[in-house]
Amino acid sequence: MSSSALSFAHQNYNRFLDELKDFLRIPSISTTPEHKEDCRHTAEVLAKELSRIGMENARLIETEGHPLVYADWLHAKGKPTVLFYAHYDVQPPDPLEEWVSPPFEPTERNGNLYARGAVDDKGQAWLEVKALESLLAADGKLPVNVRVLLEGEEEVGGEGIANFVASRPPELKSDCALVCDTEMFAPDLPTLCIGLRGMIYTEVEARGARTDLHSGMYGGAAPNPFVALAQIIAQLKDENGHILIPGFYDGMIPPSAEELATWKRLPFDEEKYRKTEVGSKELVGEAGYSVLERTWARPTLDVHGMPGGFTGAGAKTVIPAKATAKISMRLAPGMDPARAFEQYKHYVEKIAPAGVEVDVRLIHAGDPCVVSVDNRYVQAATRALHEVWGKDTVFIRSGGSIPIVGAFERYLGAPSVVMGFGLPDDNLHAPNEKFNLKNFALGIDSVIRFLEEAGR
Repeated sequence: MSSSALSFAHQNYNRFLDELKDFLRIPSISTTPEHKEDCRHTAEVLAKELSRIGMENARLIETEGHPLVYADWLHAKGKPTVLFYAHYDVQPPDPLEEWVSPPFEPTERNGNLYARGAVDDKGQAWLEVKALESLLAADGKLPVNVRVLLEGEEEVGGEGIANFVASRPPELKSDCALVCDTEMFAPDLPTLCIGLRGMIYTEVEARGARTDLHSGMYGGAAPNPFVALAQIIAQLKDENGHILIPGFYDGMIPPSAEELATWKRLPFDEEKYRKTEVGSKELVGEAGYSVLERTWARPTLDVHGMPGGFTGAGAKTVIPAKATAKISMRLAPGMDPARAFEQYKHYVEKIAPAGVEVDVRLIHAGDPCVVSVDNRYVQAATRALHEVWGKDTVFIRSGGSIPIVGAFERYLGAPSVVMGFGLPDDNLHAPNEKFNLKNFALGIDSVIRFLEEAGR
């Protein structure tokens, strides 16, 4: 690897890391209103940095939520255009007492950088920017045309960017998208994610009496919304994890026999996964499918919270007037989010017990997707990763959802190269989130080499 851009990146690594630490100190929590200005400040920092390194037209694009960040460099005549995507918003850090070091004071330990957003996704957004800086500083140009689109609402559904992309603005015309928001299958194993599950995130509100009631005076006669929700939830899937919504699996595209065979060759230890990643006494799910199939290629349904009623210390014998359950479904390729939600809504309304009214609301949704390994950009990424990491690239799917990936394909006709550098134990969305510093450095190298390969 003799690229002058790589040399620049290696010589400036310590500065890049210090800049990342400053970037991580901004608490860009998208879900809480009190951090609205922090999110805007983060977007402004990104726009300023993109302009400083030589990207053009750097600006904020306002949405109904947190702003998008856009920039471009379009002087590689005859070369393809790559759309860089990442997100700058982060999850809340709670519970704070479980952090070894403060979540917004980046701390190095054992070859890792610990902070909220370190790997999801501010660290990976920053390595994208630093790869562009290295190319522009060393060569005075980029090997391909580049557009950058960074969002601040990925952790809360990404409605702003979804609406923007759906409008098909000319400034997003691209041949492929580069998405750095995933993880490697194992340490030192270069990985491309070629499949993502879609999702629908919902709320089901059950309403019973006009007001909260005393359970001693009205218990046995008044409907209890919590009990109603429990009864509804119990009928959504069976004890083997099979979803019971009629027609829910229709249209699902299973992985090919060839893809399943490659998954079996991956270095996956189910017992280690159970102990170190899940931490439960046993794993659950649909019989007849491997863990990787269940987490990458099968639909799921999960309950995330049931706010309502009395949750304080001590006792209060109240029958709440209403209660809510937050329920999401991950969708396999071939499944349509709008259709899946309508099936689910109709089924919930049908099975709701007597005495309660239910309101089924869609909070946000995203398409599933599978990317062909035969397209030239995945092949360019495969060559780049092999050169940087010295190993053959593995192709995996992710059980998670990046809604915008499906939107890039649907509205822009741009396939995505999903090239992430996190690790399975990086504690995404949990206390003590981290980013492996070797992966941060080699991630920059990988993006540099990908752009050089894509421009060949």
